[in-house]
Amino acid sequence: MAIVDLVMPKLGESIMEATILKWNKQIGDNIAVDETVLEIATDKVDTEVPAPFAGKLVEICFQVNDVAPIGSVLAKIEVAGENNMVVNSPVATATPATAVEATPTNEQPESIPYVPAAPVNTAPQETGSTETRFYSPLVLNIAQSEGVSFSDLEKIPGTGSGGRVSKKDILNWVAAKKSGTTANVVSPSAVPVAPAVAASAPTTAASTSATQVAPTTSASTSAASSPAGVVLSGASEIIEMDRMRKLIAKHMVDSVQTSPHVTSFSEADVTNLVQWRNNNKATFEKREGTKLTFTPLIVECLVAAMKKFPLINSSLDGDKIIIKKDFNIGMATALPNGNLIVPVIKGADQLNLVGLSKSINSLADAARNNKLKPDDTQNGTFTFTNVGTFGSLMGTPIINQPQVAIIAVGAIKKRVAVIETPSGDSMAIRHMMYLSLSYDHRIIDGSVGASFLTEVANQLEAWDPNRTA
Repeated sequence: MAIVDLVMPKLGESIMEATILKWNKQIGDNIAVDETVLEIATDKVDTEVPAPFAGKLVEICFQVNDVAPIGSVLAKIEVAGENNMVVNSPVATATPATAVEATPTNEQPESIPYVPAAPVNTAPQETGSTETRFYSPLVLNIAQSEGVSFSDLEKIPGTGSGGRVSKKDILNWVAAKKSGTTANVVSPSAVPVAPAVAASAPTTAASTSATQVAPTTSASTSAASSPAGVVLSGASEIIEMDRMRKLIAKHMVDSVQTSPHVTSFSEADVTNLVQWRNNNKATFEKREGTKLTFTPLIVECLVAAMKKFPLINSSLDGDKIIIKKDFNIGMATALPNGNLIVPVIKGADQLNLVGLSKSINSLADAARNNKLKPDDTQNGTFTFTNVGTFGSLMGTPIINQPQVAIIAVGAIKKRVAVIETPSGDSMAIRHMMYLSLSYDHRIIDGSVGASFLTEVANQLEAWDPNRTA
């Protein structure tokens, strides 16, 4: 018999690791080709890992809630074949020091697909120990921003699995250093290594736990049971963030700390667009088998404006501006649990209105039914969000890193507006919509951001009411 390695597949250009959500097979179970062996989650999407060969599961290398790097061996499958036959994936496996580590479920996730700052030098140093210590990207970013040298980083005791330095550890160390109380810090070689502890069940977006907290009888009891700086009084409810909400929260903070945000506003008269959709949506749906929403109409106008302002479709790499030639438009989509995910319309400039509608509706349906594939959320170059769906007139969205701009459209409202005609001005009831653009002021100045937003409004207002659907 031969042993085949089941490795963590590559899940996207910027994704370096994933969390184990659930093992669908256990040791000793028979597995068919392409049968789901386990379910994993990244900061973008949940997905399944199928078996590349039929056989029997003989070893599981990661437990539920462990964080596994891309290319690491997840499990071993015994397949029919000659003894000692080696069958490996072409993807390189992770080092043993990384593969055995687990992330406790009560800690903030430390893996981030986008690293805003240059990482601290991670080369092995002379520390008195023969082992090289692993540091997550988040810990390295905090060290960079707080001016923690590598030698100091090596001295911080880690409370994570395998002595790993967690976000909490480095923040506590920084706070202690600022207050002058770091004398008791010891080297990593003196820190006892705790065994990895596997959680008994996966953490999913639907498994948010809520605990009713009775009124406390003393200030000390309240302080002990609540986060630092938060005092519970009266009847309170503590709700644990689910995995996706933690990741969303971290990405929002990362984005604000990375990009100096500026938001410009504009207004568009979308009367022609609204009336055209009302006149064509029934025929369009009957002919194409998909609904005609406002989103593909707006995306078509966005792409036309982006072609005139290429800087909007870019990203920043150090001192280099990377202009993207692909127009991959991310669209913020609400999930049933209230979280948001951003599937990407690939090659939006190459699609007509029918193609945009089918792509958008397919991605939205997949998002709501948790059927998105990892590639569906990758390689976006610009993001669009419709805050009007929730009744908002306008919003100030946060940039989806490493992009440099994001546009929000508000609810379409009927209002009295002044109409300019050859015979003079007149008052009329029009369909009006506010637009807002948040952009990275490091490379996009107000003149470019405002001009682009004005061009989007002009494209919407210039919608041809006589065009064919």
